[in-house]
Amino acid sequence: MRADCADCFALCCVALPFARSADFAADKPAGRPCSNLQQDFRCGIHARLRDKGYPGCTVFDCFGAGQKVSQITFGGVDWRRAPKTARSMFEVFPVMRQLHELLRYLTEALGLAPARPLHKPLRKALAHIDGLTRGSAESIMELDVNALRGEVNALLLRASELARAQVPGRGRNHRGADLMGAKLSGADLRGASLRGALLVAADLTGADLRDADLIGADLRDADLRGADLTGALFLTQAQLNAARGDAATVLPPTLSRPAHW
Repeated sequence: MRADCADCFALCCVALPFARSADFAADKPAGRPCSNLQQDFRCGIHARLRDKGYPGCTVFDCFGAGQKVSQITFGGVDWRRAPKTARSMFEVFPVMRQLHELLRYLTEALGLAPARPLHKPLRKALAHIDGLTRGSAESIMELDVNALRGEVNALLLRASELARAQVPGRGRNHRGADLMGAKLSGADLRGASLRGALLVAADLTGADLRDADLIGADLRDADLRGADLTGALFLTQAQLNAARGDAATVLPPTLSRPAHW
């Protein structure tokens, strides 16, 4: 569930649209290759994306969906060699990305000891969705991903509650809260629910976010310098890449310190 660009046909650079903004230097419609994409499916400005006005590319994570679509769903035949498959490939990719995101969350939930009572249904859900990712392009495009997300989210929420119940005190509930630009420097958010919270440009310097549930939290430009994210639940690399931090930010061992920090 980690992106392997070497085995992908640059699907994120073609299938997905983006608009000229602080994240992207130009407009690009879905299905059209980015102007920086080379013939070998590599990005011509990969080492200079932020300098060239494409920080949005540096925070994107397909959770391994790109190589799954490229090598399994379409058998290693790229859209340039088989242009008739291009449209189908580009439509499958965003669906596959959502499925792989769910697989990533389910895998993490299975690693939570306090969630052991849920391990059987979690394993069942994991096996089911993994099977769906190995279907045909047609079967994948017919999936009701919203329904799948709803079913998985119920399990993830229960797993989160069991894990956070082990944290001393009563974790705060900021689920879905609008905390854009909030002054939360040094805040005690240990074991808090920040599921889906809007934390854009929030000041979280030195905040205690140990064991906090951060699934779906928007951390774009959030200041995490000196914050403690030990045991943070469902935190992704993409969320960290979109935030700001420093050498004093404590991260879960499964995640990497972004190069721009």
